[in-house]
Formats: sequence, C-alpha cells, structure tokens
Amino acid sequence: MNARLDSFSYDDDIVRKFLWATMIWGLVGFLVGLIIAVQLPYPSANIAPYLTFGRLRPLHTNAVIFAFAGNAWFTGAYYSTQRLLKARMWSDGLSKFHFWGWQAIIVSAALTLPFGITQSKEYAELEWPIDIAIAVVWVAFAINFFVTLTKRRERHIYVAIWFYIASIITVAILHIFNNLSVPAGMWKSYSIYAGVQDAFMQWWYGHNAVAFFLTTPFLGLMYYFMPKAADRPVFSYKLSILHFWTLVFLYIWAGPHHLHYTALPDWASTLGMLFSVMLWMPSWGGMVNGLLTLRGAWHKVTEDPILKFFVVAVTAYGMSTFEGPMLSIKSVNALAHYTDWIIAHVHTGALGWNGFLTFGMVYWLVPRLFQTEMYSKKLVNLHFWLATFGILLYVVAIYSAGATQGLMWRAFDETGRLQYPDFVETVMRLMPMYWVRVVGGLLYISGMVLGIYNIFKTWANRPAAYVVPVIQAAPLEPNYTDAHAAASGGLWARFSSARWHRRWEGMPLFFSVMTAVAVIVASLFEIIPTFLIKSNVPTIASVKPYTPLELAGRDIYQREGCFNCHSQMIRPLTYETERYGDYSKPGESVYDHPFLWGSRRIGPDLARVGGKYPDLWHVRHMYNPREVTQKSIMPAYPKLQTNLIDFPTIQKHVDAMAMLGVPYGDAINRAPEMAKAQAAQIAASIEAAGGPKGLADKEIVALTAYLQRLGRDIKNAPAGTVQQPPAAPAAKPVALAAPSAPPGGR
Repeated sequence: MNARLDSFSYDDDIVRKFLWATMIWGLVGFLVGLIIAVQLPYPSANIAPYLTFGRLRPLHTNAVIFAFAGNAWFTGAYYSTQRLLKARMWSDGLSKFHFWGWQAIIVSAALTLPFGITQSKEYAELEWPIDIAIAVVWVAFAINFFVTLTKRRERHIYVAIWFYIASIITVAILHIFNNLSVPAGMWKSYSIYAGVQDAFMQWWYGHNAVAFFLTTPFLGLMYYFMPKAADRPVFSYKLSILHFWTLVFLYIWAGPHHLHYTALPDWASTLGMLFSVMLWMPSWGGMVNGLLTLRGAWHKVTEDPILKFFVVAVTAYGMSTFEGPMLSIKSVNALAHYTDWIIAHVHTGALGWNGFLTFGMVYWLVPRLFQTEMYSKKLVNLHFWLATFGILLYVVAIYSAGATQGLMWRAFDETGRLQYPDFVETVMRLMPMYWVRVVGGLLYISGMVLGIYNIFKTWANRPAAYVVPVIQAAPLEPNYTDAHAAASGGLWARFSSARWHRRWEGMPLFFSVMTAVAVIVASLFEIIPTFLIKSNVPTIASVKPYTPLELAGRDIYQREGCFNCHSQMIRPLTYETERYGDYSKPGESVYDHPFLWGSRRIGPDLARVGGKYPDLWHVRHMYNPREVTQKSIMPAYPKLQTNLIDFPTIQKHVDAMAMLGVPYGDAINRAPEMAKAQAAQIAASIEAAGGPKGLADKEIVALTAYLQRLGRDIKNAPAGTVQQPPAAPAAKPVALAAPSAPPGGR
C-alpha cells in the first residue's frame, strides 16, 4: 500500500455559479414558455416583429434545454465528479471558461433568435458562429473532465461517471455532424444536407439530443444524488451495467421514428421504430433501479420534500420512456404526429423528469454549498405541490388537445367526405385546453419563483467566509491491478458477476472508447445507406431549384419561424391527401437546404399551397390573417409590406447554395436582377387584383413567391414521372366526390 496521502480541496465555487445560472435561466425559459402558451389562444399577445410565436418558440426550447437543463447538469456534474473521483477539477480556469462561455452562448441565443437569426433545425436553431462557440466550450469542458478522470484517486469509476462520459462524447458527435453548413454571411448559413438526408440527420440529432442531453446526464445525476438524499446504496450494480450499455447502444438508432410516413425511406423509419420499442426495457431498468434505491426509506419520502421531487422525477421518466416507444409505433404515430400529443409528451419529460430532478438536486445542494440551514422547508414542500399540480393540469389539457386534433383531422362523415374540412375548426376546439395549460404553467412557474426566493434567503444567511475542507486521499498506484477483477473463474462466472465491468471501470480511456464505438457504429448503420444508396432519394425531373426571389422568400419564411406552426410534408394517409393533395415525394426536396417538413401543425400543411390562392390572398393573409380566416390565431405580419427586400445579399445566398451543388445556372451571375424581375411581375399581379401598390421591393412579394412555388413542380410533372405512393392505411369508409379545397389559416 502507498502510505502517502495527497491533500486537496474541491472547487465548489463553480458549482455555486452553475446553480444560480440554473435557477435564473430556468425562470426565463419557463416565462417565455408561458408567453407563447398565451399567444395561441390570444393572438394579440404576439408583438411583431420580434416577439411572435414563431420567433419565441425556439427561444423557449433552447432556454429550457440548454440553459436550464444544461446548467443543471453542469451543477451536478462538477459537484459529483470531484467527489466520486476524489480529485479537484484539473483546471479551475477551464471550469470558469466553461461557465462564462456557456452563459455567453445562452445570451447570444436570447439575442439572435427573436431577431429571426435561425438555422430552423429543431433544437439546433443557432447559427454557425454560435455553433462554433458551442464546440469550443464543449471541448474545454471535455478536456477538463477527462484529464480529471486520469488524475482520479478512486480506482473504479462510479455509474454516474459512465453516464457523464456517454453524454459528453455523444453530444459532441451529434452537434458537429448535424450543424455542418456553408456560411452565406455572418448570420446566415445553409445546411450541407438537403431534403430527406437533412431530415434524417436532424432527427438523428434531435432525438439523441433528448437522449444524451436530457436523459443520460440526468440519469447520472439520479445515480449520485438520489442515493445521497435517501442515504441508501443504489439498488442493483448489475442492473446499472445492463441499463447503461443497452441504453447507449439502442438510443442512437431511434431517431427515424420521428419521420414515419414521410418521404424518408420506409426501411429507415421501421428500423427506428424497432429500436425505439426495444428502448422501453433498458429505460425502465433505470427507473426501477432508481425507485428501488428507496427500499427501506419510503417512510422518509412522506417527510422529505427532496425525496418527493426525486420520486416524481423518476416516475415521469418512466412514463415518458414508456410513451416514447409507444409513439414510435406507426399506427399510433399516424394519430399523434403533428399534434399537441407530442407537446404533452415532451413536457412530461422536461418539466417532470428534468425539472423535478433538478429541483431535488438543488435543494439537496443548497445547504451544503452555502453552509447554512435551508431557509424554509415549508416553502420547499409548497414548491413541490405547486409544480406537481401545474404539471398535471398541463399534461391532462394538452394530451386531450392532441387526441382531439388527431381524431378530428382523420374524421370522415357518412358520405365519405372530411367531417372537418376547414382546419381552423380543429384549432377552435383546443382553446379551452390551451387556457388550462396557461394555468398549469402559472402554477409551475409560481413554484419556481418560490424556489428562487427560498434559495436567495438561504444564501443571504451564509457565513462571512466559506469553510473549505481539506481532503486527504491516497493516489492511485500506476501498476495496481484489481485482484477481484483478475480473480480466476470461468467466462460465464466472470460475466455474470460483472468482474469484466469492474475491470473496465479501472480503464477510463478504454471505457470511453467503447462508449464512442457503441454510438458511432449504431449511427453509421443508418447514415451510410441513407446517403450512399441513390434509390433512397429518387430524383424528379420536374423539380427545379428555387428562383433567387423564391430563395429570399424562403429565408423570410425561416426568419419568421413559420415552420414552427406549418408542416410541408403530406403523408400517404387518406385523410391527409384528401385535405392537402398528393402525398410528398423524396425527390421534391432535393434542393431544400435545410428541409422544412415541420414537426407540428398549428396551421394547415403548406406542401401544396402553391397556386391554391391568388397572390393578393397571401398579401392580405400576412397583413392580417383574420381578414381571410375569421378565427385564425396566426400572428399578423404587417411589416412585410414595408420591409425592403435585401437584393444585394440574394447573390451571396445563391452562391452558397451553388457551393452545395444546387444547379443555379444564370442566377450565379445575376441573381439580384432575376429577383427584381420576378418581384415586379408579382407586384403587378397584386396591384391588378386591387391590392396595394408599390410592393415590388417589399418582403411580402418574396414570401409570396416562395409560397406560390410550393408543390408546383409536382403539379407540373409529366404523367408517369413521379414515384407512386406506397399502400396507405384506409381512413375513410367510402370514396365519393372530393370536397372543395378548405380555406387556410390557423
């Protein structure tokens, strides 16, 4: 034995910083969520141009995921990592760089998203300069973490560290490959992927961002803080091993289940469904391991609000990870996709699992970090009940809204016609449920405010100077061999006793490499066929690139966040083709950098809107949606009739698209001139129809050009040149005369 002991102390100052950031940014993210919740039933709450639903919704998701949940993970990771490894973080400087860099990224998101600066990829909206900053800060965090791992004084790495390793490695891979793009200016870029392939990459990222930013790191926090709060060991070490490796390997396959019945090849979405269903068991393995950790300590749960937070958190995790595989089943997905059902599912996880686990962890940490008693245990208990009832109101209302939407969209009357052809009818049915959600959100935020007050009062009672304990521990011997891991025995005996894993835990570099291999191999099995097999994305001769003016209009569409409410993907389901027109083909979106298929329908699908209405209709609709659809809840965009088109930048955007392989021909040399000519034609048609004059250089004309283009290439395709649909599920009893096209609006 080495008799020498190292003396060191833990860096709790960084933990205190991240804790405050967690609570402050959490409140901001929840408040933005409350605002957009109000904007749906009360459209007047939209304040154009910066505070509309389309621009605030990505701000809400980014704030809750990366500002609230991200800072929460870093809070717990910096605290637990040091203690589990018996080592101070390798570099205080890198810890501070991580903290301030991450907060700067959050501030940049808060500034750019309301200005409409977005890549329009869900959970990856931030533009390329911020993406680079994220990568730099993440690398600093990773270096600090992994070097600390090598300098640990504990031979074996505990289960929480396994999940941190998987999260750090996988998030880096996801972020880098999903955000590859070609810049077209300081705050504009185009994804290197297009259409089907971009959709695949986005949901490979999107689903696994949920997996490796909101699930695996929080499982690591659960495995550390829940046993600490209960003063009980983790229920099963072997279950932890099974839970970890199956989750890491299986999760990465599941992303394509977000794209059922879309233009994505059916084999890919089916594969995603199969692995999603398999995910149920390892996910519940974690839930069981968490809840059974409380064995013998259930009497404490009734008395300790911290344990109450943990119990609800793990229960919400179990509910979400059962529902996720269920929603991946195609028949269920056909009903739920694009509806508020998905919103309820996501918030069960975010508010229940991530939120409650964070609150439990924070309340456990506060007395230890501020070295004083909690100001008020009663306020902690009140926070728990307010948040619990808030979640219940929220999810009951929005699950009901989602089921209502899905059933109304697919309803046919006794004559075989759509029972609710006007999309706005379905929207109006949801208004009471949307107001209930607002009440639920208010309760949840009220608990958050109480929590911040309670923490502030506790902080105010801190000692004049914190006591910094000096820790003593023996350093690892370089040639130490775990006798237990090396013990003799048969292969099965070693495997079943988990000796092999104990050995891996003493080799963190090998452990990390094996984790990376599990993630990368699973990813490549789906990515390589999607990108290399040409038949997965058959081209259509009639599909041409957007004109320069249409490309500018598409940029405006992205800037205003229209993709947050409207899909551009008609599924080969009878009730969708009856409502919107011919189903969407893979070859339609080969020039879409990025894809804009959408993930939610608060308004109707727009894949075939081109030519459906005259130009003047679009002008009136954007100026005041309620002029053309009386009950529409869409925000008004009057500024589009006064904002000037930035013609000079159109050339840069066309050039960037040409670099991506889009065949632009003449537009490479004279994009602004071509855009002006098309704008003049559209402005003349608007004026001839009795509309406003002088719109030839206004943004509304560019947006109209884009909307009028959607679906036109397929409508104009020669017979027999467009891929025919697969067999679609029957959804109407009798096929009689098709109803007239329903009016738009939301």
